[in-house]
Order: sequence, then structure tokens, then C-alpha cells
Amino acid sequence: MANPPTEENQTRPGLWARLRRPSTRYSLLGLLGTGMILGVIFWGGFNTAMEATNQMDFCISCHEMRDNVYQEYKKTIHYSNRTGVRATCPDCHVPKDWTHKIIRKVQASKEVYGKVMGTIDTKEKFEAKRLELARHEWARMKESDSRECRNCHSFDGMNAESQKPRAQKSHEMARKDNETCIDCHKGIAHQKPEGMTEEDE
Repeated sequence: MANPPTEENQTRPGLWARLRRPSTRYSLLGLLGTGMILGVIFWGGFNTAMEATNQMDFCISCHEMRDNVYQEYKKTIHYSNRTGVRATCPDCHVPKDWTHKIIRKVQASKEVYGKVMGTIDTKEKFEAKRLELARHEWARMKESDSRECRNCHSFDGMNAESQKPRAQKSHEMARKDNETCIDCHKGIAHQKPEGMTEEDE
């Protein structure tokens, strides 16, 4: 049974009531100004943290990435080429626009869980899960119409005349069939996993 209300309980308002009532100490302008400053500090800190996790150094700070896919990537044209333009991990795996970037970062929390639980902490474990991991990424890229690839590559930007005949024909067919980059370019920056099916190819 609840305690009977005392004079002290009746005079002291609850937390919700205190939050709702106007301040007698601070002006509305002062409270708004303080809220805005705190909001800017929070937003700046949040974006700084987001950008810090969007650097290649962060991506390869885990040995699972550094010792496996990063070593493969260093042998590709995305890492070293005649023009010196380098596509880093976030360029291919993290959307640029804010909404899709946040969604991708939330999805990546599963990868943090995998790191903590040690699901791919050895070369053997990584290779055993490589096909599953690749399929997830291929599906994500297919669903987004290879959005990250298109940050640098587009059919409209291609000079077909400077392409080899095979590439020219393939790109023309892909455009007609509404195919996307990942339909043909699996294994462009990382080795293809063993055990791929015809559907994967």
C-alpha cells in the first residue's frame, strides 16, 4: 500500500513537472542559446567521430582487414595506377550521402560484434566466411545500383571509343539490360571467394 502523502511530498513537484515548468532563474533566450551551443558541440563531435571511422587507417586497424583484403587491394588498379587516383575502403564500401551513410554505419555494428567475438580473427576463419561476407556486400551493392562505384564511374562519363572492343560491347549490353557494376565486376579489388556458384558469377 502506498504511503499517505505528506506535506513534503505535496510541496515537492515530480521530475516531469519540474522539467515542464518555466525556469525562474534563466531567461528563455539564455536556455535556447545554451541548447544551441550544446547541439553544435554534440553535432560536431558526432560528425568528427563519423569521419574518423571513414578513413582507410581505421578500416585496416583490425588485423582481419589489414592481413587479408587490404593485401589483395594493394595489388589492384584502385590502389596504384598511372594517374595516382586512389579509391580507399570507404570510397567503395560507405555511401557519401548522410542518410545512407548512417544506415551503413549501423549495419557495420555487426562487423564490430564479429571482431569482438573473433569470428574471422584467423586467416582460416576468414577464408571459411569469405563467400558469405562477399555475398552480403554484393547484394548491398546490387540493391543500391552500385551507388559507390558510380561516384567515380558512370556510363555517361565513359568514352567508349577508347575502350577495348570487349569492354565496349559489355558496357553497351549492361546499359541495355539495366545491369549494374557489381553484376560483372566481382573480384575487382579483392580475390573472388572459393566455392562461388554460377549465380554468384
